[in-house]
Amino acid sequence: MAALESAKTAVALLDRSNWGCISVMDADRVRFLHNQTTNDLQALKPGQGCSTVFVTSTARTIDLVSAYIRDEDVLLLTSPGLAPTLMEWMDRYIFFADKVTPKDRTAETFVFSIVGPDAQESLSACITGDLPQAPFAHRQLTVAGATVTVAADSGLALPGLTLMGDRANAEAVQSALGKIPVLPPDAWEQLRIEQGRPLPGQSLTDDDNPLEAGLWSAVSFNKGCYIGQETIARLNTYKGVKKRLWGLTLSQPVAPGTVLTLDGDKVGDVRSVAALADGSAIGLGYVRTKAGGDGLALQAGKVAVTVQAVPGLSHDYYDSSA
Repeated sequence: MAALESAKTAVALLDRSNWGCISVMDADRVRFLHNQTTNDLQALKPGQGCSTVFVTSTARTIDLVSAYIRDEDVLLLTSPGLAPTLMEWMDRYIFFADKVTPKDRTAETFVFSIVGPDAQESLSACITGDLPQAPFAHRQLTVAGATVTVAADSGLALPGLTLMGDRANAEAVQSALGKIPVLPPDAWEQLRIEQGRPLPGQSLTDDDNPLEAGLWSAVSFNKGCYIGQETIARLNTYKGVKKRLWGLTLSQPVAPGTVLTLDGDKVGDVRSVAALADGSAIGLGYVRTKAGGDGLALQAGKVAVTVQAVPGLSHDYYDSSA
């Protein structure tokens, strides 16, 4: 896959316009989202952003989103198909006195992620203005005569930029970007798994919490109360994470949901799989903490599996005394 290799060594374009895009407006927007998700949004200023997780009251995952604080709103980039779910979820917690107005802008917004070490160089020639540098930093710039929000965020643990703007301008913007290789869905799936980007319905479900899913970087342990905070704080304080999401290498593909065993005992399950050209596969799966981690040899039926660390997932407890 030429585009996949280009994403790792140069630059590639991923059309994420099927991902959800929600604009949260009005005076209480930051406070509201701060109380609804795992990261510290109130510490951010316009032009900054972060990844954060919507969770239930028992800290089960709903979605991992990118949140961009803008002067007029907070822009949330959700996983594919999750905008309606999050709109409904937020509506449950917006009370009469709250000045919060979410709007699903998915249908009217294009989202292009330019992934790879050459992303900044590739975009600098066609964008009017300085590109953002710090992680999740963003600003409004001009591309092909259109105003576009450009964020230093590829959606993966890889360098890159994400462009968001009026969908009517998508074709002109993509044309202005030049002949950047486009990642097809199968290449994106392989890259997502290699990098450790979990998705709802697979690695993020009602059975999983953000710490199990390796999303520690999207969780603040200093922000105070939010939905699910007590459970997450307790898991960290008492080191109670019983399973962890890891990368997997498999001797051949297996179906998601396949049980992982160690010496015949169930220790986890496979959540995502991407077949490779040589007949082997990679995947993401949960493994019981007591069974081990990076380098652990397991079985998925008759298929040999090795557990491996991946860039986008972390498993270190937060030390509040540091």
